[in-house]
Amino acid sequence: MARILIAGESWMTTSTHVKGVDEFSVHSYVEGVGPLRDVLTARGHDVVHLPAHLVPTQFPGDAAALSGYDLVVLSDIGANSIQLSPQVFERFQPGEDRLAALRTWVGDGGALLMIGGYLSFSGFQARAAFRQTVLADVLPVEMLAEDDRVEAPAGLVPSVVDPGHAALGGAGDAWPALLGYNRVVAKDDAEVPVRVGEDPLVALGTFGSGRAGAFTSDCSPHWAPPAFCEEWPGYADLFDGLVRWLARA
Repeated sequence: MARILIAGESWMTTSTHVKGVDEFSVHSYVEGVGPLRDVLTARGHDVVHLPAHLVPTQFPGDAAALSGYDLVVLSDIGANSIQLSPQVFERFQPGEDRLAALRTWVGDGGALLMIGGYLSFSGFQARAAFRQTVLADVLPVEMLAEDDRVEAPAGLVPSVVDPGHAALGGAGDAWPALLGYNRVVAKDDAEVPVRVGEDPLVALGTFGSGRAGAFTSDCSPHWAPPAFCEEWPGYADLFDGLVRWLARA
């Protein structure tokens, strides 16, 4: 069993309704963490979800805070949200370098998993911006300088290169199609047990005494359609396997 912090996987939406000459706006809050949180909890893991809007104020800032977890998962949350606390961005005072603390923690034996999305890796219009941070050293992949999204509306079926890899948790070699992913390049020493097209879907590596992984598609819609994240039994096996391999659980 691992204690996991999942940061991100939530968003707020504003829609404008125009009715004749009148208009009004409606706001909603949505969480996409459900499928991932539910399968990991069912497998016995202790999951803490830190929604995106709380990341700037509550993301762990030092080794002591990170030591309460075995694995940190960053999913669809950009580097700015982690780096720019209100102290730094609003009050113009030096603060904790939380990405540097995360890098050091992984190097000292922690574990990191980045899951794909519009604000993962480089992301939409390169706004996720992890390529310019110290996490570029930690992740087992090289990130692109431009928008790295690959949209696949007709679906792309992953190619399982090494179905016996422990990090896949026995998910098998018949995976449902995905509707998109972040294009990255595997580092020379990375293990890539699953690809989508010619690109890594699952990449694994070490950093110092710790481990790091990348799942370059999403853990929830739209890139991970219901056939993948709700109906496929291998979904639970896959993410349980990734957690156990990364956290040595």
